[in-house]
Amino acid sequence: MSDALLSLHNVTLAYRRHPAVHHLSGALARGSLTALVGPNGAGKSTLLKAILGQLPVQEGRIELKLPRARIAYLPQQSALERQFPISVLDAVLLGSWVRRGLFGGIPLAERERALAALAAVGLSGFAARTVATLSVGQFQRVLFARLMLQDADLILLDEPFNAVDARTTADLLALVRRWHGEGRTVLAVLHDHQQVRTHFPQTLLLARRAIAWGDTATVLTGDHLHAAQHMVEAWDDHAQPCAPGVPA
Repeated sequence: MSDALLSLHNVTLAYRRHPAVHHLSGALARGSLTALVGPNGAGKSTLLKAILGQLPVQEGRIELKLPRARIAYLPQQSALERQFPISVLDAVLLGSWVRRGLFGGIPLAERERALAALAAVGLSGFAARTVATLSVGQFQRVLFARLMLQDADLILLDEPFNAVDARTTADLLALVRRWHGEGRTVLAVLHDHQQVRTHFPQTLLLARRAIAWGDTATVLTGDHLHAAQHMVEAWDDHAQPCAPGVPA
């Protein structure tokens, strides 16, 4: 794909050499909006970490047509520490440190951008509160505001709407659509198939390997979903380690 921002070439990802994602090939077009779906244990979060460079590639290669500094990543909320004594404004400003450096000063214009981002996610007036006082939905809004300050070309979201209320989900989905309209590339791990069908034109259905990748309507079929569930349930985590160059 000539306009691909991210290409995967026969990628196998492994923990202790036992494959978690197996021989995955495909591409994300620049400016695309793609859902990453699949049963629990399908390798979805593993794939995001490999794209970020946090997990080595066992076999194959990941080709990025942008520096990793231009990638924004939202992990699952369960992986985040909310008790650290930091204000909402400072939590959002962490997004600018990715671009400016951890030890650089924060100019007034950047603080104004952070306040505008808080307003955009419906949290005007929350700047001085600590993140520990926020509800789950409010905290997720803060994290989306932080993503806005990163101003990234590729945005990776890991279960961004999990355990948040319907109004927050609707507001944050509107922000995702705005990013798409700005030409940013978004890849989001999601579990709500109806949500995917309504809002995400492209889908990768993963079950340790790709079951289908393309237009959402052709990917999220009953047969494909059944095949994905069956593949994950049948996967043997105690099988022999993956040997380089040997397809499964």
